[in-house]
Amino acid sequence: MDYITGVLIGIALSAACGFRIFVPFLVVSIASFTGHFTLSSGFEWIGTYPALIAFSIATLLEIAAYYIPWIDNALDTIASPVAVLAGVVIMASALTDMNPLLKWTLSVVGGGGAAAAVQGFTSITRAASTAVSGGLTNFIIATTEAIASVILSILTIVVPIFAGIVVIIVLCFAVIKLIKWSRKQKGLG
Repeated sequence: MDYITGVLIGIALSAACGFRIFVPFLVVSIASFTGHFTLSSGFEWIGTYPALIAFSIATLLEIAAYYIPWIDNALDTIASPVAVLAGVVIMASALTDMNPLLKWTLSVVGGGGAAAAVQGFTSITRAASTAVSGGLTNFIIATTEAIASVILSILTIVVPIFAGIVVIIVLCFAVIKLIKWSRKQKGLG
């Protein structure tokens, strides 16, 4: 796999970790078993039966927890730093045959950054939903996030370059919007 494809796959999977931490790991584990994904050296454990079972259970529990009002907001507090770590790990698992310094630098900056951006956006969205509806509409957000994580993870395996480019464009757009919103809040823009 060439470097650019590996980076695009890693960023897209990391962004999917921002929606749901365990869904991308489950999809990558399944794809590894079916021969549709090659894991980087040292990350072969993601493609093992114990990992597949653990990711399946963790995915079900994580998705279910987001349907419980107020627990979903509490889970975001824990999920934010864990999503960043998951983004780093999933990106590193996608970067095969790369110098370790470059691999880990790209994983921390690109993978962790993509997961943090998406997780931050979802946390803000859920907090706003809770403030407006008392948490009654959070199930809509939880469903949308779970579907987004599944679709993005699968698309990344099936059409990696397309998924990676789309994620990068969306992340750039989101960062620009966030900067404009922040400046407006501070009276600078």
